[in-house]
Amino acid sequence: MPPRWPRRPSSVLAGSREGLAAVTAALTGAVGSALAVARWPSGPLRAGTPEDVLAAARAALGGDGIPEEGMGVEAALSRLGRVLVEYGLHLSHPHAVAHLQPPPLAVAVAADALASASNASLDTYDSGPSAIAIERWLIQGLLELAGLSARADGVLTPGGSMSNLMGLMLARDAAALRRGIDTRRQGVAALPGPVVLCSELAHFSVHRACAALGLGENAVRPVPTDARRCIRPDALAALLRELPPEHTPLAIVATAGTTDFGSVDPLHAIADIAAEHGVWLHVDAAYGFGALFSERLKGRLDGVSRADSITLDLHKLGWQPAATSVLLVSDASAFAALDRQVAYLNPEDDSEAGYDGLLGRSLQTTRRPDAVKVAATLLAHGRRGLGDMVDACHDLARHAEQRILAEPELELVAPAELTTVVFRYRVPEAPSREDEINGALRRRLLETGAALIGRTAVRLDGPGSPERVCLKFTLLNPTTTPEDIDALVHTVLEAGRALSPRFQKGAA
Repeated sequence: MPPRWPRRPSSVLAGSREGLAAVTAALTGAVGSALAVARWPSGPLRAGTPEDVLAAARAALGGDGIPEEGMGVEAALSRLGRVLVEYGLHLSHPHAVAHLQPPPLAVAVAADALASASNASLDTYDSGPSAIAIERWLIQGLLELAGLSARADGVLTPGGSMSNLMGLMLARDAAALRRGIDTRRQGVAALPGPVVLCSELAHFSVHRACAALGLGENAVRPVPTDARRCIRPDALAALLRELPPEHTPLAIVATAGTTDFGSVDPLHAIADIAAEHGVWLHVDAAYGFGALFSERLKGRLDGVSRADSITLDLHKLGWQPAATSVLLVSDASAFAALDRQVAYLNPEDDSEAGYDGLLGRSLQTTRRPDAVKVAATLLAHGRRGLGDMVDACHDLARHAEQRILAEPELELVAPAELTTVVFRYRVPEAPSREDEINGALRRRLLETGAALIGRTAVRLDGPGSPERVCLKFTLLNPTTTPEDIDALVHTVLEAGRALSPRFQKGAA
């Protein structure tokens, strides 16, 4: 009896001419109709408690468990489209100002769909030649924007945390080689007393990278900052001078755009210190690199070209769908520690014949073509177009700063360096409750769905003082208007008044 083959799937695959047509039809048909009938929230997110919203979204998916039989492409996309709209976050709303999470450009989203349809990978030539060409084109453009030399190189990564991890890994290996240690074979235990110096306001991914690299979080030595929340070069130099000889300084991490304040460390002064001590300089410019698109703001990153490695996130001041991060290095030879020759991927004779990919630049093997969406953006809008968007967001932040200064009920904590503003709602008649009320104010806005604003903690009275709860606007929507900001500040004031003793019924 002949074998009984399983029934043939009726699925349409995207990697063909017919498949791309099906993708287009699905997006314009089923998804379009779903978006037309979906109940869009009036604010940036649906009102309700997290428990209620998540439960409603789960129920709207159709219950628990994977269905035994499918409902078809149109019904599936229609259902998901409505769930995403009705229970999701709308970053294009002018009151969505919590995180470094912009509304992505339409051209980038469309190009990302094309990249997904190709399902190319960057590890080998025969996994995606066009994707390799596009990434190399993009990297070259970013290297020129950063002012790096012809020896430089770079690679896309799945996020700034991974870029920072790779930058510190390359720094570790460079420091080890100077001591005659091969960490690939001998391990990090052979490296005596590793130390990484960074601002006390550096991103937490620096600590996590040290843990992941086997150095331990105790390897991180925080450097004090000044009144502008920038690293103090004198304190950095003193820490390096005081290191015992049995310690190995692996890297100095400068921050170009702190998450909360947008502050940029003095890059030239730090580069001078790094050069004097022969220490790798990594610049975490995940937030601030986008300022290089702007003629007005690019000077704030003066000195970034002196870094040994640079992290940049184009899913911040680049308006790309997440994740689109990049690690740039001043010398391509730094990637040597990542190089691998694998018989089934990049045998030596294939590589010598030019059939090579980008496996040796990444910790990943399969790697999606994220450069496609960035290339589409740069081709569509150019550097000047992105620079105009950066300037518009900076102007909004400056307007928010002035609006906060004009309100007696608000206290400006940090002015606009890039596109963030940090402030507090003041409760002078109950100062001991200010932290409680500021935290509750943000949650009240979340639960009503009226606004999504950020929260952080700041030592208002200098080193050693307690951290106080603060609020934050992170402005990454260039279509927002000054009038939108005025309305947002008014919404914050209303929420604060509803919680403040001075405005409650019966208050004196």
